[in-house]
Amino acid sequence: MVTTLHVCTTCKAGEPVPEGTPTPGARLHAALVAEGAPEGVRIVGVECLSACNTGCAVSLSKAGGWSYVYGRLSLDDVPAILEGAEKYAATVDGIVPWRDRPTVFRKQSIARIPPQFPPHEAAE
Repeated sequence: MVTTLHVCTTCKAGEPVPEGTPTPGARLHAALVAEGAPEGVRIVGVECLSACNTGCAVSLSKAGGWSYVYGRLSLDDVPAILEGAEKYAATVDGIVPWRDRPTVFRKQSIARIPPQFPPHEAAE
């Protein structure tokens, strides 16, 4: 199953963004793409994750798995985001043991969303 790492490209992280300047979210997306997605992960920019009060936000999802939204992220978090995405992709149900998650994923989780279908039904 392919994991999708959605990155909000419109996040302003509470900063004024001058006309023609990339937003912090767009810069985070570019940095993640430049670093390269882990195996089984695709990085997709999206216009809004509705987490505007939490700075830069990303989400992880896959068919049959729990989905997560994380916020208050910055360029400094790129390695941890990619590490967390890789660990998430390696699971069947999207649940990475709490202690195995990068610190930003343990402390900056905004939402955990149940799967639409159980993992065994998603593969059918």
